[in-house]
Amino acid sequence: MISNQVITKTIEDLHSITRIDFFVYDPDGVQIAGTSTEETIDREAVRLFSTSPADSQEIQGHHFFKVEDDGKVAFILISKGKGEDVYMMGKVAVASLQALMVAYQEQLNRNTFFQNLLLDNLLLVDIYNKARKLHIDAQVKRLVYIIETGNDKDSAAMEVLKGLFAGNSRDFITAVDETSLIYVQEVSDGDEDYQNAMATAAMICDMMDTEAVPNVRVAFGTIVDEISYVSQSYKEARMALNVGKIFYTQKRIHAYSALGIGRLIYQLPVNLCEMFMTEIFTQQRPDEFDDETLTTINSFFENNLNVSETARQLFVHRNTLVYRLEKLQKSTGLDIRNFEDALTFKIALMVVSYMKYMGNEAS
Repeated sequence: MISNQVITKTIEDLHSITRIDFFVYDPDGVQIAGTSTEETIDREAVRLFSTSPADSQEIQGHHFFKVEDDGKVAFILISKGKGEDVYMMGKVAVASLQALMVAYQEQLNRNTFFQNLLLDNLLLVDIYNKARKLHIDAQVKRLVYIIETGNDKDSAAMEVLKGLFAGNSRDFITAVDETSLIYVQEVSDGDEDYQNAMATAAMICDMMDTEAVPNVRVAFGTIVDEISYVSQSYKEARMALNVGKIFYTQKRIHAYSALGIGRLIYQLPVNLCEMFMTEIFTQQRPDEFDDETLTTINSFFENNLNVSETARQLFVHRNTLVYRLEKLQKSTGLDIRNFEDALTFKIALMVVSYMKYMGNEAS
């Protein structure tokens, strides 16, 4: 049902043009909107008219009209005064409200369609039939973004998104849970590279920051060729968001196509990860390291296994860093100055992060 604010705005606009006062009531005789506070309409008269067979009627010197939605009386519109002009403007007001209800219903249907599409709740034949009825082009490229906002910021974030992409009538914005929003973007031919997607994601983050919706994360899937694959892009974006939160916490934008080994680890069973950790680390495991050791390891990886550059960044003597690395080798059996051992260690650190995340999710 259209909101009271929309109804009020509609009859106020008509009043400013025609100078005729309009009132809108629900079928029970409760006033929803009106352009004058001086006029009082008998509630019982409204209720009786709503159950009568007439579509319009002159009552108490005013014109009463029924505004129907799908064959049922949704509102009673009253145009104040007598005469043909007042009657005709009442009919115009009724037509305006009914057109708004049709547009709202179509938008609601589109919203439901995209939600079910994203969640794989539609049969293949239903996807194309419903898309055709809702005038949605099935054979265009689309890309799905997930914008994670947090529970208390969804309404503000939704307004920001709608304002940001208001001119793109072929795109769609919806939500399927309480913590994130979904933006389904239509991708133009010749515009299929992911640099544009990264730019769009960065623009969303920047705009959210500007509008006091901080700490937003944006993830997106791959570009799909037709509407039946939109759910695939959504699932990829969801995976990108989860993988990003586990392995790439310092980033706010996560592309499915750039997840690297994190995507592989995310799909491993936890018991297999536990077996891997037990086989590799017979003594001390990475989740038992102190902060200094973890900082040293991460800095060493960030500097591409360069001892001198890592020592400079950590503000320690080169020999001190070498001592730390040799101590780490004794406790783990891995020398991360060696590429193969460094690769194993890096994977192990990611596996630890994954196991912690899964443990938190289970609890």
